[in-house]
Amino acid sequence: MEIWHNPRCSKSRAAKAALDEAGVEYTERRYLDDPPTAEELDAVLTRIGAEPWDVARLNEPVAKELGLRELAHDRARWIEIMAANPVLIQRPIVLTGETAVVARDDATVRRVVDVR
Repeated sequence: MEIWHNPRCSKSRAAKAALDEAGVEYTERRYLDDPPTAEELDAVLTRIGAEPWDVARLNEPVAKELGLRELAHDRARWIEIMAANPVLIQRPIVLTGETAVVARDDATVRRVVDVR
């Protein structure tokens, strides 16, 4: 199991704490310090079953600068932008086996823990 984590984010800290409380072994990836490649992000989005615009943080200043809300839904272009600007990636993302989820609420984290 792996968690893409931003320690400054309360949702991310809560998910990490829930994994710790459940006694789950996982690898922590501080994805702002160790950004995913476009290929990694593409693979994770496939595991989530989402498109990049579904997990983009559109209220980030860089999203506004880039005009992401108006950008055509070209998967490759969005992935390229998000890999270059990892702050745009919704967090936390928990990867387990062949699946991944954006674990922004307790129920999703519990579901991930229960599935393992």
